[in-house]
Amino acid sequence: MTRTPTRVLVAAVMSAGALVSVSACGLIVGVSPEPGAKRKAPTASHSAVHRAKPSPTAPAAPPPLTEAQAQAALVTQADLGAPWAPTQGAATWRDGVLKAHADVPECRKLLEALYTDDLFGADATGTRAVVGLDDAMDQTQLRYQVLSLKPAAVSGTLAWMRTLPKTCAKFTAVTERGTLQNVRVDEAVLPVVGDDRQGLRVTVTGATATGEQTLLTLDVAVVRAGQDTIALSHGGTGDVSADTTKAFVQVGAQRLADVRKQPRLRV
Repeated sequence: MTRTPTRVLVAAVMSAGALVSVSACGLIVGVSPEPGAKRKAPTASHSAVHRAKPSPTAPAAPPPLTEAQAQAALVTQADLGAPWAPTQGAATWRDGVLKAHADVPECRKLLEALYTDDLFGADATGTRAVVGLDDAMDQTQLRYQVLSLKPAAVSGTLAWMRTLPKTCAKFTAVTERGTLQNVRVDEAVLPVVGDDRQGLRVTVTGATATGEQTLLTLDVAVVRAGQDTIALSHGGTGDVSADTTKAFVQVGAQRLADVRKQPRLRV
């Protein structure tokens, strides 16, 4: 039940894409000559003029997102429907599970990035908009960001993420309370949106201070679309659906594209 709204949104996005494709095909058919009509060969003067035209220059890169545009590109509670609601703050598992130490530097860096919800580092400056939403029924939390950062920062993060399923496939981490945790990192398949993308599924198992076994699942995704970037984390101790994560990516990419098509918004 909790995944229905996002699946409906993905279906709507895909349907819209199909309509655009059909419309484009209709335009192509519309300019075809009528049956039996003779095609006119271009005149010499027309060909000469055509050859004389200078080659078009590459279009200039669009300006960075304004804060208003970034905010408008965020997914919202209205998009997702019940039981999603504005976040009530950081989940308890963030301190209890993600605030941990790993011996391997790259794995330690991953845990720090997950804990702070910042895959790009403090040095990556630019426009950022963020929203947090909670699903109380499935005990999951979404943190969704729209960013306009320097391309090098985004490319570096994507390249680093691609190494993690091998470098940090399985490792152990110790929490501040001294609890040993087993961490697994797998590549997550994302919808083919944007110009570049990478997804990860991080699974953490261990025991609490009282001896109870815990399981945390966290999906992480980064999508670059032109000069813009989407980053999200979707996780919790409940049912973390990979399909729902894909829905966030699909709908978010479409929302960002729609915002870019609109007149430039300013704060």
